[in-house]
Amino acid sequence: MKNSILAPIGAMMALGLSMPAMAQDSGGAVDWTGPYVGGSFGYNWQKSDGAEHLRFDTDGDGSYDDAVTTTTGANAFSPGTCGGAARGRTPASGCDDDKDAIGWMGHVGYDMQFGSFVAGVVAEAGKAYVDDKVTEFSTTPAFYTMRRKIDWNGNLRARLGYTTPGGVMPYITGGLAYAKVKNNFNTSNGMNSFTEDNRSEDGWGWTMGGGVEAKVADNFSIGARYLWTRYNVDDYRVDVGAGSAPATNPFLITPSGGTSISRGDKFDTQSVMVTSSFRF
Repeated sequence: MKNSILAPIGAMMALGLSMPAMAQDSGGAVDWTGPYVGGSFGYNWQKSDGAEHLRFDTDGDGSYDDAVTTTTGANAFSPGTCGGAARGRTPASGCDDDKDAIGWMGHVGYDMQFGSFVAGVVAEAGKAYVDDKVTEFSTTPAFYTMRRKIDWNGNLRARLGYTTPGGVMPYITGGLAYAKVKNNFNTSNGMNSFTEDNRSEDGWGWTMGGGVEAKVADNFSIGARYLWTRYNVDDYRVDVGAGSAPATNPFLITPSGGTSISRGDKFDTQSVMVTSSFRF
């Protein structure tokens, strides 16, 4: 899938690099100074993280660094984990992978040219249809899956580029990132009760990357850009209660009399997008 997205993006970049800068009607150098608006379309993906685990707080101190154990002291989650959604109660059942997907964004920005250098700022907002899951398996046997999606995302970035006289500008970029993240939980454990807290949370973080943009008319530019983004998301948790489980249940024989479940606090995504802008 990624190759099918990257191919037209590469073609668009080649087109922008090969086209003459039609903005040079007067024969002068292209000027990037001024405001612009536009949009982008492309592909978002996540790194494969087979080492991710659910984390447990059994003593109620807010730190998810405890082990859930049975009455004999054995690890109740010794069967292991998978970076996806479980298809059954045991690891042998397999897991469905995370979902990488298309995305789109709208943007508004301003550039200022200083000789051959161009500095500016751009704000973006849009949708990234990625789906990130992790599953832990217990000795019961049972599965416990946490899932999160990006409802919408945005960023505020600085840009620094170097322009050729023909109006082709490679650049680096970075800044603040935000995502509204939706969480949910699923399990085959029908004995305990499970209460979700902060299903919708704010993910603040950072983004960085680079790209190339080409002016193909006085008021129009096209390009492509790559971003690596990290959102910090650690508010969502699932509190496990007694339900109909016996008093010897591993979630209950803890210092606090219950258990809270969380997952890693870092949500990483990458994107490659084709961009187009109307410049005033």
